[in-house]
Amino acid sequence: MFWVFLRLGLVSFGGPIAHIGYFRREFVEKRRWLTDARYAELVALCQVLPGPTSSQVGMALGLARAGLGGMLAAWLGFTLPSALIMISLGSWTRHAELVQDAYWVQGLQLAAVAVVAQALWSMTRSLCPDWQRKVLAGVVAALALVLPLALAQIILLLVCGALGALFARTPESLGDTAGLPEVPARTAQAALVLLVLALVLLPVANPELAGGTVGTFARYFRVGALVFGGGHVVLPLLEASVVATGAIPEHTFLAGYGAAQAVPGPLFTFAGFLGSAANTAPNGPWGGLVALVAIFAPSFLLVTVALPVWRFLRTHPGVGRALVGINAAVVGLLLAAWLNPLVAGTIRGPADALIALAGAWVLIRWSWPPWLVVLGTLLGAAAEHLI
Repeated sequence: MFWVFLRLGLVSFGGPIAHIGYFRREFVEKRRWLTDARYAELVALCQVLPGPTSSQVGMALGLARAGLGGMLAAWLGFTLPSALIMISLGSWTRHAELVQDAYWVQGLQLAAVAVVAQALWSMTRSLCPDWQRKVLAGVVAALALVLPLALAQIILLLVCGALGALFARTPESLGDTAGLPEVPARTAQAALVLLVLALVLLPVANPELAGGTVGTFARYFRVGALVFGGGHVVLPLLEASVVATGAIPEHTFLAGYGAAQAVPGPLFTFAGFLGSAANTAPNGPWGGLVALVAIFAPSFLLVTVALPVWRFLRTHPGVGRALVGINAAVVGLLLAAWLNPLVAGTIRGPADALIALAGAWVLIRWSWPPWLVVLGTLLGAAAEHLI
């Protein structure tokens, strides 16, 4: 499990939405650990939980295949490459700005555009086979573009679930739980107790009063437990936690955010940069490690608590019908995120569009491996830069 996710952590460029595409290709298409419908369920469930959606999906996949050890190994493998880079950059912050606006960063982003386009193509065929679900996905995408808020995404998932419960047919696979993680009741209960205790007790450890490792852990744990939407949504909370308090200068914060855009793996490893670049102890590698563990800790607990509840609820016929609408909504949200910020923030002209289109074509038509597409888009971006 560790090696599978480590390979993904080394090549999964493009941010949270691209990771969903990489995961789908690896675990649905290549390894066939679960179906498109089961995968969409996990994506939808993690979408409504606080924390980084793509990392939580990876945790759930690891949990489904190899228990709690697999969950930890999946997170560690996927997070390790970017964590090492970001903690190192935080310790030597003068190097962080070198990765901003480089042409090779553009090449990596173009690869992400192609990978998500391929995921969209395949998931639309699987989860939206009729015109009604295609229309529903299109409406969700349009609304998500107009209202790019984490709360709006949750509302859209709930509304589409309600529409599915009212109008969809009960799926034949209602009782099929293949690919869904199974968590022992005692483990889920222990995770719930830990989560409640942490949320109640850690605010007492005010970072400005407690200081040290406990205060740093409390600061980043609260951010990880409160951010809905993951990825870029974490930015304002982190800025309020470290820039406003004087722990990190604003220019260092922005330089680190630029670096986080260029590395593979989860964007939440930005916390490792901030912890290692802090003005006060703990900083350096230890401060980065404390911040990194703290911001991901709520996700471990939330996924462990939520999965057995979902496993029980989904066996109800009404919930089974709701999943039909929720799956269509997931496709719509994926389309919206692909259009903005991925396409809108990456495609700068006809040459970029042609490179991304070629990457998507070879993925869809000839099933090229993603690493080869990454290499091709890097060469394309380099040629465009030289011309």
